[in-house]
Amino acid sequence: MSVIIILLLPLVAAALVCIPFKKYWAAGVTVVSSVAVLVLVARVAWLTSAGGSITSALKIGMLKWIAVDGLSALILLLIAFVGTTAAIFSVGYMAHENLKPWKLRLYYANYNLFVFSMLAIPVLAEPTLVWIVVELTTLCSALLVSFDNTREALEAAWKYVVLSLMGAGMALFGFLVLFAAMQASGSDGAYTWDGLITAAPMMPPVLLQTAFLLILIGLGTKVGLVPMHTWLPDAHSQAPSPVCALLSGIETSAILYVILRLFPVMQASPNSHAETWALVFGLISVGTAAFLLLQVRDYKRMFAFSTVEHMGIILTAVGLGASAAGYSAMQQIVSHSVTKSFCFFAAGAALVAVGTREIAAVRGLIRKSPATGVALVLGGLAITGASPLAVFLSELSILKAGLTQKEYVATGLLAIFIVIAFFGIMLHINRMVFGAPENKNNGPPEKNHSEPQPVETFHLPFSCRLALILAAVPVLVLGVYIPKPLHDLLTQAAAALTK
Repeated sequence: MSVIIILLLPLVAAALVCIPFKKYWAAGVTVVSSVAVLVLVARVAWLTSAGGSITSALKIGMLKWIAVDGLSALILLLIAFVGTTAAIFSVGYMAHENLKPWKLRLYYANYNLFVFSMLAIPVLAEPTLVWIVVELTTLCSALLVSFDNTREALEAAWKYVVLSLMGAGMALFGFLVLFAAMQASGSDGAYTWDGLITAAPMMPPVLLQTAFLLILIGLGTKVGLVPMHTWLPDAHSQAPSPVCALLSGIETSAILYVILRLFPVMQASPNSHAETWALVFGLISVGTAAFLLLQVRDYKRMFAFSTVEHMGIILTAVGLGASAAGYSAMQQIVSHSVTKSFCFFAAGAALVAVGTREIAAVRGLIRKSPATGVALVLGGLAITGASPLAVFLSELSILKAGLTQKEYVATGLLAIFIVIAFFGIMLHINRMVFGAPENKNNGPPEKNHSEPQPVETFHLPFSCRLALILAAVPVLVLGVYIPKPLHDLLTQAAAALTK
């Protein structure tokens, strides 16, 4: 029943925020709803980590398709955590925009609907229903991407919708082929993730492989895998920063979760080559993103390209095939979600402080807003895998698993691309935070630097600082220590890839 309440809370919040009460009514309802969801999800994750899975006791209509195991509980927990921190960050960030009350209510209504659509992905066990809520995320998030109503935002939203719907059509065809393969197997089981695993050994290999490729490419468009990634940097640079934290931090991982659900199905069929496809798409995505990071000019697009890189790293880890790599892939999903959301909070704080997304236009941020400068440096170091932060531990585990599997070429390429991405991101952040402002004075040189110009310090809104602190905690802690309940949950999530 708690799973049902988790899904209902954002819907109730979306309705309540439309009531024109006091100024902070919509923000308050959203934060309270998000915290309540996080508490309930934490309880579900705790019960799941202790062993077993949770299925709905209500076998009525679509409720019979609700189930939560280790993998879905992990994704559910990440959605709830990022959704809560993004809701808190939104309070100060959106108040700084000085929006009209009706537009602010519209933002929070769409925000809650977007969170609902993501929460539904890991709790539904029927693939066709999962496809429906995946496309619901597209609709809700597109309204948020175009929220600023500028030419660039509308263009990014349309590009996002068009490419995502093209991928959606391909993915739907893949799920239909998968259903046909299950029917051809003669299985009388339910069309669920577990039912597919049971029927997989009897499915025609050609149909199964065709379905996998169609779904991988179709949903890979939403995940941001190369070459279907072109919408992602545009959308993630134009959306409000709290929405970017949701898009990059967890929506991409939630869609990737659907692809990961297919791997135990493919492993049950001989010569499926699913891991090879994952390795190829993963390495291409990591390599392409790494080189694009060297020439990016917008710091929000920079973190968006980093998302493409990280989705490739996760897929590469799954493609390595070892059980250790599966655990590392789950660890990478966690570290990516908490770190990337923190990065976009830092980027949003920088945007509020300086009013521009152009990397070349931002210099000396540490002097204008020390808190923002420190957050941006920490985010850059964290997302590029610097020690001893969360991403470092997960990426090191993946590289170690690759060497253990004797995948020397793939592991070597992955390591090289990660290093390139590190230097690409930190080069830009170093200039933004510590670089000296360009001197626009045309007077004599001895007069240009005779007296340092005072810099007006910018103070972040309290809710933005609070969100940054809350988001930074797992980034720092998970680099040195993984709590036992989380370790157990990661172990169960990795086991779900090899049922």
